[in-house]
Amino acid sequence: MIETTAELAAACKSLAEGQYLTIDTEFLRETTFWPQLCLIQMAGPDIAVIVDPLAKDIDLTPFFELMADTSVIKVFHAARQDIEIIYNLGKLIPHPIFDTQVAAMVCGFGDSVSYDQLVSRIKGVHIDKSSRFTDWSRRPLSDKQLDYALADVTHLRDVYLHLKTELEREGRSLWLTEEMAILEAKETYDIHPDDAWQRLKMRLKKPVELAVLQKVAAWREREARNRNVPRGRILKDDGLYEIAQQQPKDAEALSRLRTIPKGWERSASGTAILEAVNAAIEMPKADMPKVPRQSQSPEGAQAASEMLKVLLKLIAEKQGVAAKIIANSEDLERIAAEGPKADVGALKGWRRELFGETALKLINGEVALRFVDRKIEAVEL
Repeated sequence: MIETTAELAAACKSLAEGQYLTIDTEFLRETTFWPQLCLIQMAGPDIAVIVDPLAKDIDLTPFFELMADTSVIKVFHAARQDIEIIYNLGKLIPHPIFDTQVAAMVCGFGDSVSYDQLVSRIKGVHIDKSSRFTDWSRRPLSDKQLDYALADVTHLRDVYLHLKTELEREGRSLWLTEEMAILEAKETYDIHPDDAWQRLKMRLKKPVELAVLQKVAAWREREARNRNVPRGRILKDDGLYEIAQQQPKDAEALSRLRTIPKGWERSASGTAILEAVNAAIEMPKADMPKVPRQSQSPEGAQAASEMLKVLLKLIAEKQGVAAKIIANSEDLERIAAEGPKADVGALKGWRRELFGETALKLINGEVALRFVDRKIEAVEL
């Protein structure tokens, strides 16, 4: 393993000479809010390295400079968590990037295909996953563990080259570029604490309940970040909902809540929660947040949504694209209910060309589905 800044700088210099590099990270986050980076694996066309970010006095600046080098394509598989780590530690987002999981969906390998499945299908190689649940923070790591970690980027080279060729052959490279723009957006990783409530399922019906939820969720987010512990260690989601619905104004009321540990109402956290609750309750009605309302679907929209699902599967199979990357159930329900006014991804860009236009024709009665020779087909009327 690379354990010094000088070795890292030399490796990054060599990797920067290639047109692409594959990258993966190993991390722990079961007991922390921020992921603890334990290993960095990288490979270029002729080099493969493992970096120990836990080594004493190692400076990761050469690595972050490599991630910022726009002349080198950074290839990940399921990139979001790896990029989140790089963004949190280096305050940058790698560019340009290529996510093989997304590319595989565009190339028809199914929904959210795993790395070992891709390697098996493209290279015919079986990856030994017995080291999958290693505690990557422990040292020393065995040769078997290091071999497993390195395989995450060495096989990825061939997977990348295969998928890149497929995308170019099918004329779908631009489709992937649109998807990578989301992964490269700062907003994907830099979520403001005041927006933390949006991670939660909406179970509330009153504006004041939502106001309390927003305030308490923002407090929990800041507390978790500052103490570097998982959100649930501060307060579980059920606690947020109960506080939002019961709106305790004082310590006695807080102590009666089922989800609040005994004695917690007298702690600094209890005081902070009560301040958040009272601040929400005292908001003028005009400033209260509006509870998202689900629009009433017109009669027949549910049946139309089911027909759209059939059309989606039909087009996905015919075009060799994973249905999940074209549209989800919510997209289909909104298209069925709102038609061309639906603000969904399935009616934008390449998805509209591939599926959206035909979907609109279906709900307008301009396209029909019929069963012929034990197969479904779409025909224009």
